[in-house]
Amino acid sequence: MPRPLNTPLLDTVRVPADLRRLDASKLKQLAAELRAETIDAVSVTGGHLGAGLGVVELTVALHYVFDTPDDRLIWDVGHQAYPHKILTGRRDRIRTLRQGGGLSGFTKRTESEYDPFGAAHSSTSISAGLGMAVGRDLDGRKNNVVAVIGDGAMSAGMAYEAMNNAGAMHSRLIVILNDNDMSIAPPTGAMSAYLARLVSGGTYRGIREAAKQLAARLPKFFYDKARRAEEYARGFMTGGTLFEELGFYYVGPIDGHNLDHLLPVLKNVRDSDTGPVLIHVVTQKGKGYAPAEASADKYHGVTTFDVVTGAQAKPKANAPAYTKVFAESLIKQAREDDRIVAVTAAMPTGTGLDFFGKEFPGRVFDAGIAEQHAVTFAAGLATEGYKPFCAIYSTFLQRAYDQVMHDVALQNLPVRFAIDRAGLVGADGATHAGSFDVAFLGCLPNMVVMAAADEAELVHMVATAAAHDSGPIAFRYPRGEGVGVEMPERGEVLEIGKGRVIREGSRVAILSFGTRLAEALKAADELAAHGLPATVADARFAKPLDTALVDRLARDHEVLITIEEGSVGGFGSYVLQHLAESGALDKGLKIRAMVLPDVYQDHDKPERMYADAGLDAKGIVAKVLEALGREGELPKTLIA
Repeated sequence: MPRPLNTPLLDTVRVPADLRRLDASKLKQLAAELRAETIDAVSVTGGHLGAGLGVVELTVALHYVFDTPDDRLIWDVGHQAYPHKILTGRRDRIRTLRQGGGLSGFTKRTESEYDPFGAAHSSTSISAGLGMAVGRDLDGRKNNVVAVIGDGAMSAGMAYEAMNNAGAMHSRLIVILNDNDMSIAPPTGAMSAYLARLVSGGTYRGIREAAKQLAARLPKFFYDKARRAEEYARGFMTGGTLFEELGFYYVGPIDGHNLDHLLPVLKNVRDSDTGPVLIHVVTQKGKGYAPAEASADKYHGVTTFDVVTGAQAKPKANAPAYTKVFAESLIKQAREDDRIVAVTAAMPTGTGLDFFGKEFPGRVFDAGIAEQHAVTFAAGLATEGYKPFCAIYSTFLQRAYDQVMHDVALQNLPVRFAIDRAGLVGADGATHAGSFDVAFLGCLPNMVVMAAADEAELVHMVATAAAHDSGPIAFRYPRGEGVGVEMPERGEVLEIGKGRVIREGSRVAILSFGTRLAEALKAADELAAHGLPATVADARFAKPLDTALVDRLARDHEVLITIEEGSVGGFGSYVLQHLAESGALDKGLKIRAMVLPDVYQDHDKPERMYADAGLDAKGIVAKVLEALGREGELPKTLIA
């Protein structure tokens, strides 16, 4: 049945099989419509925009040339996959991106068969793709495996580890380097496209293979010289010598927005039987949307915005953001101590170190997407008497755990870990939740672990970390705004391992670690109405634990509740371990440890996620009444 006049092409494409039925001449129009749909969808939901706009043509070309989902298409990081989601049966839900119950902002295996590998952390695609390619080979299948990796992700060592392994194994794997920021080598127009088609085509590869067979009959010295001469000649004309040395056949650079260039190269590579191939594609982040193209960060991450003007919604702030409080506090400390330096792993803006860098450009160091290197680099700085503050999101610090243990804690080096995005993070979901740092740091000897209860406490903890020279120290704080407390003029150096009592009660004690303190105080008000006056304390430290405070709370109260924004195995476990050893549990103390549930929670608004986890005021009251055997007294507001 013919398509009605003026019907958008995108309306005819539900899945990639529909796309592959189109004439290639229609793909430019489809790409334009896909770009417009992506812009409109993200204007409603917020999220990552610039990266997706940069790969619109590439996305169309990949699904047109390759037989997805049988051919595996892996998007590194995954935040550029919104156009991919629109083309793979999820367009009807695209305006639920990053909303509770809606689509993930990243690729997710449980969401679609077109997402063969979940990704929200960077630099995993080549390793995963090689595993899929080897699995295919072991099964005797012929499908293609394509990994799309951005140049930022290529700064991580894991990508090169994977390429080195892939080059040695000679398994058929296609890696597409989406060069959108670093401009490793700009495309040079028609000549670049011609050379890319030439070296990826069957004729050139056939001649090359024949020449290799001929050269193989020569003495090894001449064979090696001939092989290297061909590689370097091709590398001189097109670039890519590094990738050739890793065992990849290099093609490019080509214009990633020119379908006339993309399609023939992708088809040539698809139809080849060469081992691992790297196609170097140059794209423009934010392509096709003027506000994004003009923005310094190319609209990498945005709130909801007006499509016409590009103006982003700016919710009114009720209190300063924790990240900004950290940055401003560190700047104040650095003005008084020229040994303070700052280290980040490709997140200067996200961690607030861009502000630090403006005042101290020679004292801030961005290691790229290389958390392992960043941590050991900070350790090296510490050996020379500097005071490095290593600012890394909780979820990304996991990537450097061996370095935290071996290069910092084992050697007792005074590296200061500023752990941003601690606890649940909302729209970014499980992949970015800071759930585990208390557990994995607290078990390391020599480590001090703090958590700020509010923005004022964060100021004090920055000062405390700056003054702490006897070993590693970490302080964690959440994403978003503080609670609106009065801010101190300068930070106070806290006594290591000492908490504080905020409110005195008698029957119930609530010991909070981190920003659940505000909910603990609300719970105490509700408990008082039940005739259960509650003591509320802020632990401040998970390690070393304030055992005197814990002992006092256990001795003087019938119920002790610990609460934290972290997994099992963290603060509550340390309290329980101490009380078990002290014998307090033998005296009838009713103790409950409130932690995040042992699941990966899907994205939603943070307050809903904490309510679902039972870590809000209602949950605390319910836990206290349950410990006392008084569940039946829960008011309707708590049962709802």
